[in-house]
Amino acid sequence: MIALGVILLIVGFVLHIGILWTIGIILLVVGAILFLLGSVGHAIGGRRHYW
Repeated sequence: MIALGVILLIVGFVLHIGILWTIGIILLVVGAILFLLGSVGHAIGGRRHYW
């Protein structure tokens, strides 16, 4: 999810498409939060690790 967010940020910035930029930021933030929660041991969606 983090990688997809970064890709959308880059594509949105290069092509000047605001919606891709916004979706990229949202995916990047959500992916980072899920990664942090999974790395400290909280179960997310029935999984012990999220990556």
